[in-house]
Amino acid sequence: MKINLRLVCHLQGLLLLLVGAIMPTGVLFSLYYGDGDILSLLSAATITILTGLGILVIIGQQPDYDELSKREGYVSVALSWILISAFGALPFVIHGSIPTYTDAFFETISGFTTTGASILTDIEALPHGLLFWRSLTHWLGGMGIIVFSLAILPLLGVGGAQLFIAEVAGPTKDKIHPQVRGTAKRLWAVYVLLTLVNTAALMICGMSLFDALCHAFGTVATGGFSTRNASMAAFSPAAQYVTIVFMFVSGINFSLHYYGIIKGRIGAYFRDEELRFYSVVVLANIVFMGVASLIYVKDQGTEPVLRNAAFAVVSILSTTGFGTADYETFAPYARFVFLVLLFSGSCAGSTSGAIKMVRVLVLVKNGILEFGRLLHPRAVIPVRLNQRLVAPHILHNILAFFTLYMLVFLNGTLVLAILGLDMDSAMGAVASCQGGVGPGIGSVGPVANYAHVVPAGKWVLSIIMLLGRLELFTLLMVFSPYYWRI
Repeated sequence: MKINLRLVCHLQGLLLLLVGAIMPTGVLFSLYYGDGDILSLLSAATITILTGLGILVIIGQQPDYDELSKREGYVSVALSWILISAFGALPFVIHGSIPTYTDAFFETISGFTTTGASILTDIEALPHGLLFWRSLTHWLGGMGIIVFSLAILPLLGVGGAQLFIAEVAGPTKDKIHPQVRGTAKRLWAVYVLLTLVNTAALMICGMSLFDALCHAFGTVATGGFSTRNASMAAFSPAAQYVTIVFMFVSGINFSLHYYGIIKGRIGAYFRDEELRFYSVVVLANIVFMGVASLIYVKDQGTEPVLRNAAFAVVSILSTTGFGTADYETFAPYARFVFLVLLFSGSCAGSTSGAIKMVRVLVLVKNGILEFGRLLHPRAVIPVRLNQRLVAPHILHNILAFFTLYMLVFLNGTLVLAILGLDMDSAMGAVASCQGGVGPGIGSVGPVANYAHVVPAGKWVLSIIMLLGRLELFTLLMVFSPYYWRI
């Protein structure tokens, strides 16, 4: 079966129009603060819109989106993330705040994939309009630009189902509406609501509207781009506590938020086994790192130490990546603990990255049940999740995902080590970018950045960020021989 290239290209044109239309929103803050980045935003938006229009003109008549198959869905999603990152980097390059395209692309794909890995050494030197666009890439990428399009572009219709499947790759897809467009709209309603509430809470804690919006974008999208060099350490303890809460909440399956917040079925939270597991893991690590920090950190009071420990744990497990302190100094073994946490992630169906708690939980359950299968070879002992049987094909998918995830990590680490990073930093950079966290360990730790990584290394990490954001299969599928067989 051949790929319908007209359909794929038409979709890319629509997405570029959408991104180009959104790009100038930061101009409002540029005008308010009197910054000189208005021309760069408008120029980049014009180039993006004209390119999108050019594609649509060349394609001609709109194709039938009901013909969109899984094959077109996978290639459309993979290509769209590359294109929006390529054009989203233009404001930084045109303005000159990020002089090289490699660095601008790295920063932008880090934003859209909600990774939060940055090459900027002086964030506060950027004009407000560019900082707003930088944070906005998080918010757009958080729920997925494809899902966003399904919610507002009725042109896609029911045929957009294949895009949704490719975009939200994972072990669970809670369908809260019979039509994909209805599902997308409801998820975005929750997404917008959480963003507004988070923004209001941060403003109550003393942040300006600009800072509150940018940090709410980064929190709800679990991205981590800040407007300050010191990240969340630049703001009050109250703002940090609010951010801890919203980072944790943003790591919960958004379908649960829909049922719990919109439908009022609060019991859905308590019945979800993955959420209980996620809560236990977060709490256990907060207690562990809090006690360790009290033992080894002597120059601070009890409350700041415990707050920094809780913030670091929730920030890493939710894959947000905001920081208030250097977590590598919490204890001699802190670097190892946080390296492990870089792989975990939070709940499936959230905006977080990494392996996800549901996969970890299923793997743990399957490992425990394997003892029973060894003792009773003829017994059928299935894995259950939320009182339901986990189908064998889902278990195989999780095992395959975990294997691929570790292979990408190992090979990525080897490549970065060859390119000059020390082993700790190479492992931290790959684990962080693959998991969508941002800060890693070593020279890419919470008080450092990725500016020193060689250009080739930044392109490798950009690919790894995209692999992690699309949960491996979507992107790897396009490069597999099975995909191209007719």
